[in-house]
Amino acid sequence: MTTQPLSALTMLLSRHTKRREFIALLGGAAAAWPLVARAQQSVRRIGVLFPGAADDQGGQARLTAFLQALQPLGWTDGRNVRIEYRWGGSDADLIRKHASDLAALAPDVILTTGTGTLGRLLQATRTVPIVFVQVTDPVGGGFVRSLARPGGNATGFSALEYGMSGKWLELLKQIAPGTARAAVIRNPAIASGSGQFGALEAVGPLLGVEVSPIDVRDPEEIEHAVAEFARAASGGLILTASGASIRHRDLIVALAARYKLPAVYWDRLFASGGGLMSYGMDLIDSYRQAAAYVDRILKGEKPAELPVQQPTKFELVINLKTAKALGLDVPPMLLARADEVIE
Repeated sequence: MTTQPLSALTMLLSRHTKRREFIALLGGAAAAWPLVARAQQSVRRIGVLFPGAADDQGGQARLTAFLQALQPLGWTDGRNVRIEYRWGGSDADLIRKHASDLAALAPDVILTTGTGTLGRLLQATRTVPIVFVQVTDPVGGGFVRSLARPGGNATGFSALEYGMSGKWLELLKQIAPGTARAAVIRNPAIASGSGQFGALEAVGPLLGVEVSPIDVRDPEEIEHAVAEFARAASGGLILTASGASIRHRDLIVALAARYKLPAVYWDRLFASGGGLMSYGMDLIDSYRQAAAYVDRILKGEKPAELPVQQPTKFELVINLKTAKALGLDVPPMLLARADEVIE
């Protein structure tokens, strides 16, 4: 009979076929494992360390600009990039802790803002790539070797040249021609605090304005110093760029209003928050540019070889409501030059 041998042969062939299929399945799975690993590795990590509070309007606007600029470059949070956010809340100890935490996570790159925050990050790591924004005098601060060749693990976008500080005094004199004395609120703990004051001090005699410093350390010191300064007539205020000035933003604007002091600030947030006038770099544009640097680093370029960029776009903002409260008539030519007039 041939039926039984044929059945045995069929079973044997069936076993061999299943074995080959099983081996093929194993081989296919083994081949797929590297693909799965590569897919997992394709999600990159970006650290973000900002010195302000998480609900700060200015910080959120700048972060949004950064995230929006990343998308056309192919990076979307939650898809192929994971972003670790840290907010310092203007607390130096908390910023230092966040800097250490982010360095320990070893992300592919960290975005940060501000001179003091960058300094704490560089104390925490000299290997993780860092892109900074709004840092005054990164060479003088020891953060980079030179603007053209940073040479370390940090690069980015500087806030201003010291020479531009003189523009604040010029604008103060234009909007309040009777100004003969100017108190310069600065942070003496950072190199840029002295640098900005030095530039203003040099321009003062040319404009007939006596310049004196007020150190921005704590609220009580600021309030006492401004009150003392306001005892004499013909005074005005200039607020230089620093993280400390942001921390005391509301207080300084309120003191200028209380003592009827015309004031010029370095960032538009002060003017939109009730300050008389601001002149400074377009920070939103800088964060868009920072996204391009982050993209280049994620694609393999080194911070040491990416030149530090200096600001090219500046904006003048005038608050007419505050000018009216101070009894000031804003010159038409100054109004025509303004990028924004708040009424």
